[in-house]
Amino acid sequence: MTDPISDMLCRIRNAGQALQPAVEVPHSRIKENIATILKQEGYVADVAVEGKIPKTIKLKLKYQGKKTVIEGLRRVSKPGLRNYVGAQEIPRVLGGLGTVVVSTSEGVMTGVQARKKNLGGEVLCHVW
Repeated sequence: MTDPISDMLCRIRNAGQALQPAVEVPHSRIKENIATILKQEGYVADVAVEGKIPKTIKLKLKYQGKKTVIEGLRRVSKPGLRNYVGAQEIPRVLGGLGTVVVSTSEGVMTGVQARKKNLGGEVLCHVW
């Protein structure tokens, strides 16, 4: 697998379209941090790390009727083309209604948190 973060986002998107209650993805620290941000921002209901070795991350999805709360997920920085931005250049998704996930020197955080701390980094994905 060349891009595990993209695989995680695709699994979440596909589970939402299939109206699955939860989705499991293989564990890594960066994916766990992204899942925690999705929970903090209200896109998923619960995040749990299960198993010993190999660990998995179980995300319980949120729905409004028969529609998932996550309308869209887009991977920005890819293995073939990394996207780095400064603190003032962090993009806004849908005029601030969506969330940007940024990998900074202080860890993975949202674009709003990175702007407040005046940190730039790699733009991982957009969620709306």
